[in-house]
This record gives sequence, structure tokens and C-alpha cells, in this order.
Amino acid sequence: MKLLNKNISSKDGSGTIKLCPDTPDDLWHAYNLLQPPNDLFSCTTLRKVVQTSSTGSTTSQKVHIHLTLRVTKVDFDPDSLQVRISGPNVKESKHVKMGAHHTITLELGRNFTIEKECWDQIFLDRIEEACHPELAAEVAAIVMQPGLAHLCLVTGSITVTKARIDVSIPKKRTGSNNHVKAMERFYEGIYQAVLNHVDFDHVKCVLCGSSGYVKDDFYKYLCEQSVRRGDRKLIENKQKFVLCKASSGHKHALEEVFSDESIMAKMTETKIAKEMGALTRFMRMIDTDPDKAYYGYNHVQKANEELAIDTLLVTDELFRSSDIVTRKKYVQLVESVREHGGTVYVFSALHVTGVQLGQLSGVAAILRYPLPDLDQLELDAAEAAMHEEGEDHYHDDDDEIGGSDEDGEKDLEQEMYERVMEDVADMGL
Repeated sequence: MKLLNKNISSKDGSGTIKLCPDTPDDLWHAYNLLQPPNDLFSCTTLRKVVQTSSTGSTTSQKVHIHLTLRVTKVDFDPDSLQVRISGPNVKESKHVKMGAHHTITLELGRNFTIEKECWDQIFLDRIEEACHPELAAEVAAIVMQPGLAHLCLVTGSITVTKARIDVSIPKKRTGSNNHVKAMERFYEGIYQAVLNHVDFDHVKCVLCGSSGYVKDDFYKYLCEQSVRRGDRKLIENKQKFVLCKASSGHKHALEEVFSDESIMAKMTETKIAKEMGALTRFMRMIDTDPDKAYYGYNHVQKANEELAIDTLLVTDELFRSSDIVTRKKYVQLVESVREHGGTVYVFSALHVTGVQLGQLSGVAAILRYPLPDLDQLELDAAEAAMHEEGEDHYHDDDDEIGGSDEDGEKDLEQEMYERVMEDVADMGL
């Protein structure tokens, strides 16, 4: 991502930022920067304009139009890697009326501007990460089983499936080589997928995972065929292939690959390795020292009030909440943890690590020291709040009861007075 212009007020954080996406990763960052319904998105797009002449004939042509939309909806397609921004036009132009609803598809190399009422620290961190891609190395991963394989590209923010190889493998039979031929077709499919989709200039590591010896047989096939065919790209990068264990050839098996410490040791400088290390440490701490591992906003916020958080784990999905109050409370939590010396990891929802953390409410914390009474403190606070509400209700009832008694006494006195006056009248006095 290229930062072309930045104009943010130091008073209230409002302003505009102009960017240009260079890689598919940048489109994911752009998706996370846009927040309906208050953001304004400006971009040049192509529109078909129909013109009617004085004789009634019509001509159409495509023209470049600069639109400014008030963002009402943002969609990200991880397969086609496209961001679609929808909303009404807020600046009238020659070809587009005010309020006309449009949808723009953001493309690589196209400049765009975002205007916000407040650029908080999470947004600014996202831009910093996007503009310095060298901080997040890329990894390719292949998970396979006989007849099925997935080739994925794991970047600093997203995991993209680049190829799926599915070949029917017959059983081994005596006197038949159909099984061997089918496995060769299967390995050839993976070989071609690696050639077409893995850019070794950027990819630092290619993980090959399977159960049994499928990965070993494929690596042997790759080495032999690359030499025989003279594919220098594979010959020169054979050392980047790392063999590991995976239970299947489905994409979810990546979770097992990234949880292997020996594999993460070879990827220590990558963002995914650091995040996976923090998540693994949290999971183990839940079993070994549960008083130092908490998840859920209420528990984590309470631990933050005690200044006990050493490492905060949070998914970026929480910052995309359409409820501004919800987003602000998570932003304030992140800023508070950083202010008091804690480490914050923001997990991508498109990573296997982000999916795992999302199953634990999306926010978790590793504490500096144990807080065994954290649950009890919350229960005590809840009971105190309930007790205060009960007392208020009791006092209100007392007031109501007292008021009704006074009214009753007044009614009784009035009734007695009326009876006395009737008796006096009857007596002729």
C-alpha cells in the first residue's frame, strides 16, 4: 500500500487519507479501514453514460467519473480478492446526481481517499502495517492426502486458497499399476500448482503437510521432475520446502501445521508465527495456570483495570462492528493495554488463528500475575448492583405506601365530617 496523502486534525482526529493498493493484501486492509455509515469514500470509476441527441438518437460511451460515496455497505470476497463499496453519492457531478446509489469495485493500482470523523489508533496501526509489507513475510502451505490437496498462500493478513487438486485414486491391486499412475497425476497437479501460484521472490517458506508418506513421496517427485525438466525456479528453492504432519488434505488442517513448534521455529520472523505462538501459549495456560488466562470482554476488561494484562489477543472482526460504542470500547481496551506496557496482537479473521480466537469470543488475555478472585470480584460487583437496585425499589415502595396511608386518613376524616354535618342538619340545628 502506498500512502499518497495524509491530512488528519490533531484536535479531534478527523480528516482524510489517500492510498493506493499494490497487492491483494492491501485490499483486505482497505476493507478493514472502511466503516459504515459515517465514512466517505472517493475514487475514480468507469461508468456508462447514455446521451440523447436533438433528433432522439442515443449514444453511449464509458467515461471516467470521480465519485464520493457515503459508505453504507462494504463487502470483501476472499476468493476473487475484491472489495465492493456501496452508498449514495454525496457530491453532484455532470453525470451523477446527488443521492444516486452506486457500487464501486476497488481494484489494484487505483487511488482512493477515505474521510473519517475520527481516525483512532487501530485505523492508524492498520495503515502503518499496510504501508510496510516487509514486516509480514509470506508463507505457502500445501496440505495433502491421497487424491486431495490444497495450496494456500498465507500472508500477513489473509489465507487464500490458490489451488485445489482433486484426483480419484484407485485401490492398489496385484498386477495393476493404475494406483501408481493416478498418484503420479496427483503429484503432477500439485507440481504445476506450485509453479503457477508460488512466487519464490516473496515466499520464504513452503510447508508440505500430510499424514503418512504422501508429503515425502511428493517432495521426491518434485526434486526428480524439476531436475529432469530443468525448472530452475524449483531447483534453486528446494531448501524452502519444509515437510510436516497434517491429518488431512482439507484447509482446516493448516491449524495443525501452524501449531507445530518445530515448524514455527523456522518461521520466527513471520506475523503468523508470532500470533500462533501467543495463541498456543494462551491455550496451554488455560490448562496449566487458568488464573493467568482469561477470555471474554468482561473478564479481560476487569483484568485490565487491575493492570494485569501482559499480552492481549483480539480479532480484527471486533473492530468492524457497525455499533460505534462497541468498536470504541475495544479500541480503548487496546490503547489502555499498550499504554501500560502490554503487547497486543490483532488477529486476522481470515487466518486459522483468527478463526480459533473468534471461537473464544474474539478477545483473550495472558496476565502478568494470577487473579484467582477475578470471577468472585465480578460476582460481588453484580450482587452489589442488584442489592442497590433492590434498596432503591424498597424505598420507592415505602414512599408509595406512606403516601397511600396519608391519603387514606384524609379520606376517613372527610367522611366523618360529612356524617356529623348530616346529623346536625337532621336535628334542625
